[in-house]
Amino acid sequence: MLDLFAGDEPWEEPLAGGATILRRFAREEAAALMMEIHGLAQQAPFRHMVTPGGHIMSVAMTNCGSVGWSTNQHGYLYSPRDAQTGQPWPQIPAAFRALSDRASLAAGYPNFEPDACLINRYAPGTKLSLHQDKDEPNLGQPIVSVSLGLPAVFQFGGLQRSDRLKRVMLEHGDVVVWGGASRLFYHGILPLKPGFHPLTDTFRYNLTFRKAS
Repeated sequence: MLDLFAGDEPWEEPLAGGATILRRFAREEAAALMMEIHGLAQQAPFRHMVTPGGHIMSVAMTNCGSVGWSTNQHGYLYSPRDAQTGQPWPQIPAAFRALSDRASLAAGYPNFEPDACLINRYAPGTKLSLHQDKDEPNLGQPIVSVSLGLPAVFQFGGLQRSDRLKRVMLEHGDVVVWGGASRLFYHGILPLKPGFHPLTDTFRYNLTFRKAS
């Protein structure tokens, strides 16, 4: 686990049983991460996926890894190929994997082996409704979520959608890791407020690492 530091150094903020926020954990490598994101988007462009109910997701999304998350008329699934291009998803860059390894270890999950990374791009006004990450076959593996760019309000609840929510501001470089007792907790992002960040312009980007196969 991380120690508590003052000033601009990273520190750990407990969120729930099995869940923690690693504040400012990814700031130093943020520029390199954004370069990787732009390169990945050249291979697998961002798109607004359509839910099984026909709703167009406001958040633009792409993937990297041996499998990628997507939707169709039947539900949510992981697939080794990008349905939009017909090509395999790009592999997870070494810089991504190194950050995920460091974060999962710092949060108490030393054996995390992600094979999928969802990349979300938020524009002002976009949100992510409350949901559970439950499409993965191995729920013993945690989720590692990296925030880049504009700040956003993260909602983190419980096992029921109606459970009381914690609302915390996630800023550039913050990493949230959750697993164990909180692995299936409902979570989401409130509508993004307008702003500007020198690295991401008017957007917020989020990397979500998962063990999906």
